[in-house]
Amino acid sequence: QVHLVESGGGLVQPGGSLRLSCTASLSIFGIYDMAWHRQAPGKEREWVATINRGDSTTYADYVKGRFIISRDNREKTAYLQMNSLKPEDTAVYYCTARHGAGNYWGQGTQVTVSS
Repeated sequence: QVHLVESGGGLVQPGGSLRLSCTASLSIFGIYDMAWHRQAPGKEREWVATINRGDSTTYADYVKGRFIISRDNREKTAYLQMNSLKPEDTAVYYCTARHGAGNYWGQGTQVTVSS
């Protein structure tokens, strides 16, 4: 059974930073494309960023230039560095791992941006 465990969420003031981590119980972590998604209260879940198994990254326009996705295959962990946070970034953040027919989700971590 595959488990993805997110951590690093919390309360931060506007303009602040947080670093989310996602550790996976995948036997071969390096072959998976890793992504972050988020869901704000009352809104649809939306994609945030992806890092593929070749370390290429893509970002949603609303986080481009502020968020950085990365991975450490040896630690089986993906990261999301979030800078210049805005109140509209408040959401539950989920990481996903995808390869072939396998598509796994973590339980999410809450990020609240508020003064």
